[in-house]
Amino acid sequence: MILEKPSVLVVDDDEKSVATLKRTLRKDFKVYTALSAEEAEEILRFEYIQVLVCDHRMPKETGVSFLIRVKEQWPDVIRVLLSGYSSLEDTIRGVNEAGIYQYIEKPWQPEQLIHTLMNAVELFELQRENRLLSVELKVAPSALEKEVKQKKEQLKKTYDCDEIVRTPDGLLDKVIQRVCQISSFDFPVLIAGESGTGKELFARAIHYNSARSDGPFLAENCGALPDQLLESELFGYKKGAFTGAYMDHVGLLEQVSGGTLFLDEIGEISQSFQVKLLRVLQEGEIRPLGHSKPRKVDVRIVAATNRNLEEEVKAGRFREDLFYRLVGYVVQLPSLHERTEDIPLLANAFLKHLCEQYARPFSGFTDEMMQCLMDYRWPGNIRELQNEIGRSFMMTPQGEPLRAEFCSSRVLRAAPEDMEMELEWVSGVNGSLKEKVAQIEEQIIREALIRLRWNKTKVAEELGLSRVGLRQKMERFSITENLGSGVNSEKVG
Repeated sequence: MILEKPSVLVVDDDEKSVATLKRTLRKDFKVYTALSAEEAEEILRFEYIQVLVCDHRMPKETGVSFLIRVKEQWPDVIRVLLSGYSSLEDTIRGVNEAGIYQYIEKPWQPEQLIHTLMNAVELFELQRENRLLSVELKVAPSALEKEVKQKKEQLKKTYDCDEIVRTPDGLLDKVIQRVCQISSFDFPVLIAGESGTGKELFARAIHYNSARSDGPFLAENCGALPDQLLESELFGYKKGAFTGAYMDHVGLLEQVSGGTLFLDEIGEISQSFQVKLLRVLQEGEIRPLGHSKPRKVDVRIVAATNRNLEEEVKAGRFREDLFYRLVGYVVQLPSLHERTEDIPLLANAFLKHLCEQYARPFSGFTDEMMQCLMDYRWPGNIRELQNEIGRSFMMTPQGEPLRAEFCSSRVLRAAPEDMEMELEWVSGVNGSLKEKVAQIEEQIIREALIRLRWNKTKVAEELGLSRVGLRQKMERFSITENLGSGVNSEKVG
């Protein structure tokens, strides 16, 4: 089976914006582009599109109007609205009539955009699977109830603390022991950690190991929505509460009553919205827009942030009373760089999942590639590691172990790609200027040798060296060829 990248259609009348989006997305997606709604419709007629990213401001019609038509003709396509100008009314209309999955404000952040689109692709696949399941079932409600119960049991098993991949007695193992202990207590939890460390995974683990596990679990990214839209999503609204409110909308806090609500990027909400959220935590009640009376809700809040909220409180950007309401217990997730002992287990787990998904035999990694994975600092944490394994998996011939030559250049260099982190890495090299330069030179030579599969003629030519000069440098730095055997451990924790 050929591994296809998920397909995304980008629609924007600004050619520069389209080019920037395509550059950002092309590593992870098969990107189609259109400069008008007409071009986009032509592509939708003939290509398999999973996600559509549309700018709101276009010459002939708004993005919302176009997405309403897309919903009618191609309802399976997940719709994302991208804009720096849309009003609340436009956005609400987009949610209600166009059924947009996510609203992303300009200027967008590459990591957030890619993460959102990956989730959109997952939603597309889930919709397709559910539709097929519905066609296959055609059974009485009792059978459907049994199916739902089985799925819940599977979810509980999937997010059981013992199923989280880690090294016994490692750094993460202690965190998981604490999570298991606090899950059964109905207190709010704050999960802190860098982006990509698995905060939503732990939020789900807390829910499915708690007394609320039979209730719903819903997640909302607080940093992805403007205040007014976030309020309507969480609290709901009454028909006619504002222009564009064409029907009653039940907010997430009511939908998840009896369960757990995961509020990601809680540090991004404004102070005015912090006051409204504080009432939910203090009183256990909400007031949907347009309603005169509050409504009681029974929700456990699990929040997450990559910011230092204590510093935000000191700086006056985050309310102290809300902070103490959120931190019933703080789960601090370590970065992947702090838990390098887990990298082989995680890499094998990701590869095993891909092999099962695409019906390939599990072939492991060469020693050389595993060493590259161990040496890299992983600023994007687990999400970056997962993407790196997927990239190498796509490039590797079936049945062969994943080799270092298919790693991205930043991993081969074992140093970050952006300039600020590059300088930080260089400053961390020990020794005199001569010794620092030597260490950097060694990294460059190693990266070129691995990438070019130890073809010394090509490496020497690329680096402007003679073969004799390259050999001398390899001897000086004790660089020897190590193709390595496959690392084929099936045990993934």
